[in-house]
Amino acid sequence: MNEDILSFIWRFQYFAAEALCTDEGSKLSILRTGHRNGNAGPDFSEARVMIDDFQWVGSVEIHVKSSDWYLHNHETDPAYETVILHVVWENDRPVMRQDGTFLPTLTLKQFVEKSVLERYVQLQDETETIPCAGMFGQVNDIQKYGMLDRVLLERLDRKASLVTELLAKCNNDWEETAYQWLGRHFGFKLNDAPFARLTEIVSWKIIRKHRDKLIQIEALLFGCAGLVPTESNDFYIRQLRTEYQFLSAKYRLKSKQMNGHEWKNLRMRPSGFPTVRLAQFARLLNKNGSLFSEIILAPGFSTLQSMFHIEQSDYWQDHYLFEKKSKGKVPLLGKDSANLLIVNGAVPLLVAYARHRQQPELLEKAIYWLSEIAAEKNRITKEWETLGMKVTTAADSQALIEWYNNYCTFRKCLECTVGASLVRSVSP
Repeated sequence: MNEDILSFIWRFQYFAAEALCTDEGSKLSILRTGHRNGNAGPDFSEARVMIDDFQWVGSVEIHVKSSDWYLHNHETDPAYETVILHVVWENDRPVMRQDGTFLPTLTLKQFVEKSVLERYVQLQDETETIPCAGMFGQVNDIQKYGMLDRVLLERLDRKASLVTELLAKCNNDWEETAYQWLGRHFGFKLNDAPFARLTEIVSWKIIRKHRDKLIQIEALLFGCAGLVPTESNDFYIRQLRTEYQFLSAKYRLKSKQMNGHEWKNLRMRPSGFPTVRLAQFARLLNKNGSLFSEIILAPGFSTLQSMFHIEQSDYWQDHYLFEKKSKGKVPLLGKDSANLLIVNGAVPLLVAYARHRQQPELLEKAIYWLSEIAAEKNRITKEWETLGMKVTTAADSQALIEWYNNYCTFRKCLECTVGASLVRSVSP
């Protein structure tokens, strides 16, 4: 037994509610279980109960053992003076209010059907990565796809909150935020951290002043990344060094310069090397005067796609690394990579702006973009497919990844529509 399942039982009243009485012998009727409190304080607020002939309105606190009240030091917390009923599984110690009166206690153990607990334990003890995999077919599609819609919005809100945090660090400058947010996603996970640091060193205000000269943008990025060779007869490298020498002095960047070893390219395809990604990022900055406006004002999905159709400069079309010419042509930014930048970069940025401006039509636009992109194919989406879930678009795969990572992995079955329905009843 734990407080999660006990709170679940109380919230949905999965117990014999007829002829209830408190442990003190008073007649008890539950008029309203209250609202679940996700913050500090009692577990449920605005509950309404009848104890004998008196109606009480206040909070309800849930504990496995009544003695947990003292274990959690509630007796000294004024917030718990609003508690009108203590709901426990085992009453091992009477609880008194600060005024010396006893707190009414309801011990649920005797009123709960064993089948509810058995189904909960079955889900918690399941060895499958998706706990309800063996029972998933028992749940109707309305509950499944209702959960899918819910977790998609949760994922979008979670990512949008990261954009909002970055916005605060950027002094509420949306252009700077878009530049840093998209920049870090050019790291494609392995190099996210160094990309993020680089965009903090070389601000958007600096890039904007040199946007029409690609060689200067490349000099700023490669130079501050610490990747330009110190000595070389290569004409392109000498150009970068000359430009960087001037620009780093002008903007006092030399002391902030990164070390080349911060960038990773082990166990990575050459087309994903940080040098190639930096060249592609530089071209994106060169061809778009305002990353933020281009994304927010994109009239259609095809316009957004064209924004991420990036052809890096000539040198990086036949080089993966400095001074090492490739045997064949270096691929341009591929469709899959562009889609990842839209999913992880453009969409959260648009959602954050939609929330900020309270414009739900922009949220709908972001979801539409996801529906235009093919679903990711990975271990998680394949597991869902074996359970009969359709994984067609990026909206599907993003939602299913969130569902798996935030609910299934942590066995939060009671907070999941599907899991909760299975605990309530064997039948859908």
